[in-house]
Amino acid sequence: MKSAVVVFPGINRERDMARTLKLVSGKEPAMLWHADTEIPTGTDLIVIPGGFSYGDYLRCGAIAARSPIMVAVTDFAAKGGLVLGVCNGFQILCESGLLPGVLMRNQNLKFICRDVYLKVERSDTPFTRSYNAGQVIRVPVAHGEGNYIADGETIAKLEGEGRVLFRYSSPDGIFDPNWNHNGALNGIAGILNGKGNVLGMMPHPENHVETVIGNTEGRGLFSGLVDHLKAA
Repeated sequence: MKSAVVVFPGINRERDMARTLKLVSGKEPAMLWHADTEIPTGTDLIVIPGGFSYGDYLRCGAIAARSPIMVAVTDFAAKGGLVLGVCNGFQILCESGLLPGVLMRNQNLKFICRDVYLKVERSDTPFTRSYNAGQVIRVPVAHGEGNYIADGETIAKLEGEGRVLFRYSSPDGIFDPNWNHNGALNGIAGILNGKGNVLGMMPHPENHVETVIGNTEGRGLFSGLVDHLKAA
């Protein structure tokens, strides 16, 4: 798998993401600067990592979404290339129009940094083929604006088309407001675009991939992408 990680001023999870991609795929990812205008030939996956691009000024992800590299990322996605946005990356994907909706301030108006439980809604996507539908995984979150909101028509479309890929849940997979840490509509933690090749999610699977951490439940997302591309 040939991957690339986009780096914006203020992004601070690019090294975590690059390490995970190398661990799982065996290949060092390319690092793309926000002012770049081209994607390296043969790239299979582009990842927009978490952090605080441009200090989260204006709105989270709003300035980064208008950077030169995002024109190339948008074109890459339109051609069917795989794109993953995590945390601030999810915000950037929404601000750029690659995904619908917006990420608002957490319901309790506080920054949240803890492990959460996610229910995997589907296993028939490139991002979830290493998981089972209905499986619950534990991964960390670290955000102040992860409250996913969209209009009723958009939510109905996402749910009806099976584009909600991850949902905050209790440890046994039940949707419960007490386990919906940021107040996101329907507990939405991650969504797909219409083609199924762009995923945005607030939690950080890249931080739970090594046994030394004590939890490897995020690794399946990346190993599934490797397997998907091998089979393609």
